Amino acid sequence: MSSSEPSIFTRIINREIPADIVFESDRVIAFKDISPKAPVHLLVVPKTEAYANVAQLAAGDPELLAEVIAVAQGLADQHTDSEFRLIFNSGAAAGQTVFHVHAHVLGGGLSEGSLA
Repeated sequence: MSSSEPSIFTRIINREIPADIVFESDRVIAFKDISPKAPVHLLVVPKTEAYANVAQLAAGDPELLAEVIAVAQGLADQHTDSEFRLIFNSGAAAGQTVFHVHAHVLGGGLSEGSLA
């Protein structure tokens, strides 16, 4: 993706690509992952493309990072037993495929050892 092209997440935010949206505020959106790795697999995405990964977000806007985590917890409370995994992939070698920071909320009967 070149820097002039919007990320797939920005295209979802702009309603150019459909998604099963489960939460939206002024600064954060959350939707179901189209290739779930668990019974509950949601993505929590800041509405800005300014940060490629969680370290950049933590350094640049810690309040927005706190909001992402609070949204993740609220969604876990609604969609799981409030026990969940919160995963941020940082870098291609770590599995990041969209370089627009986002959190994966996984829950709902994860087996031991999966995604450890």
